[in-house]
Amino acid sequence: MIYNKLVRDKIPEIIEKRGEKYKIHIADDKEYSDKIKEKLKEEVEEFLKEPNKKELADVLEVVYALAKAIGISREELEKERKDREEKRGAFKKKIILEES
Repeated sequence: MIYNKLVRDKIPEIIEKRGEKYKIHIADDKEYSDKIKEKLKEEVEEFLKEPNKKELADVLEVVYALAKAIGISREELEKERKDREEKRGAFKKKIILEES
């Protein structure tokens, strides 16, 4: 089966333990940038199909990888999230804007 997609670091190990063969390569920065964005879309789609803790954790893992890829630490990302929450609020009140 041909995949040509970004996978988690331990996937080759897992495939090997099953006695299966695989072929991999290490992405350069451009390919990684493209593939990590594709992975975000894939994981979000999986979460939307089946919203659960596992799928949401996968989305978060990709978000952290994207942040690192563009030079943002988890701490910086969380600080930005908190700053935006402070300035604009969160989504706790479930407000739907109908018109403006």
